[in-house]
Amino acid sequence: MTEAPATIEHWLPPGVQPEPVQLSIVVPALNEKITIGEFVDWCKEGIRYAGVTAQILIVDSSTDETPHLALAHGAEVLRVPKRGLGRAYIDAIPYIRGDWVIMGDADLTYDFRELAPFMEKFRAGYELVMGSRFKGEIENGAMPSLHRYFGTPLTTWFLNRLYGSHFSDIHCGMRGLTRAALLRIRLHSQSWEYASEMVLKAARIGLRIAEVPVRFYRDREGRLSHHRRAGWMSPWIAGWQNLRVMLVYSPDSFLLKPGVAMLTFGLLLSIPLGFGPITIGGIGFNLYWMLLGMTLVSLGYSCIQIGILARIMHDLRLGVAAAVQRGLTYNRGMIAAGVCVAVGLMLESALIWRYIEGGLKLAQISYPAILGLMLIIVGFQTFGFTLLLEMTQGGTRGTTHEHPLK
Repeated sequence: MTEAPATIEHWLPPGVQPEPVQLSIVVPALNEKITIGEFVDWCKEGIRYAGVTAQILIVDSSTDETPHLALAHGAEVLRVPKRGLGRAYIDAIPYIRGDWVIMGDADLTYDFRELAPFMEKFRAGYELVMGSRFKGEIENGAMPSLHRYFGTPLTTWFLNRLYGSHFSDIHCGMRGLTRAALLRIRLHSQSWEYASEMVLKAARIGLRIAEVPVRFYRDREGRLSHHRRAGWMSPWIAGWQNLRVMLVYSPDSFLLKPGVAMLTFGLLLSIPLGFGPITIGGIGFNLYWMLLGMTLVSLGYSCIQIGILARIMHDLRLGVAAAVQRGLTYNRGMIAAGVCVAVGLMLESALIWRYIEGGLKLAQISYPAILGLMLIIVGFQTFGFTLLLEMTQGGTRGTTHEHPLK
């Protein structure tokens, strides 16, 4: 074999029928001829001990004997084009026959003889069961120091802070979830970042999540990990990709609440100062405070809009976003934007008139004019936000599908 297949092929071992099972073990493989046979044997041992009916599905893009060895040991093989780790799992979804799914690596770094703890959590009603190497056992030399003490703890901490989750090891490759949960999550990531996408989406949609300790072994003699094969930059690239996923897939988690806080504080500063400087409790509030308020209003309003659009685009925890989507129709949005801009222009017109009357000179600051500028900015933001909301609906809200001449 010299290249990965151009199309998807599903190979079944002799005597295996594609019938429903309780568990599907779904594992991508790329040139794992050193380990694949023993790995399938480990899976069979774990299945027997867990007492389940199961399917072992190897998602393969190898150019060596890996798929034939897997088939010879009794695993199903899904031959797919080489398009990334996350894409391998996406390609496998139509071929998954189990109600529960366990994922991992075929390199014998995770002990698939120990499936029973995952099954206990599934039977208890959990929808995502994460393996944790830090709660389990990490063999000496199995994880580079950079990953063990810096990369994995840092990205795990970051994701937990953003999404209010409590994971101890978001990059653990051995994990399980129900088939229903896998379909709800709707993976999009094509590469390593699928791991972060899966856990953050699970946290956002409120899946029941548990962790179980797992053993993590070092690579077998003669085998190099995929990160080492890809070069010294590979871990840093993977970390950057995971960070991108954390920020892109659910920015509402770190934008909505700060946005509301900034907008509220900004309005409390800007609106009273629109009539001139004031003093409260011996503290003077003047032009600089008003400019701060104006900035906070614009930033906060932008954060809220991005957060709402993110929820709508990713279909995660709609809640407030759905209410805004229903309430802010095209007509209402355009009217609100027009009113803001009109009032802003009226306030600006007074400044312009004074400017002309004064011989193109201004003797003092016009607080109402600054308030007018803020209203014009907010009006334009509302205009753009209304258009984007309408685009998420395909421009069909409030329209009729009948022919206009009927």
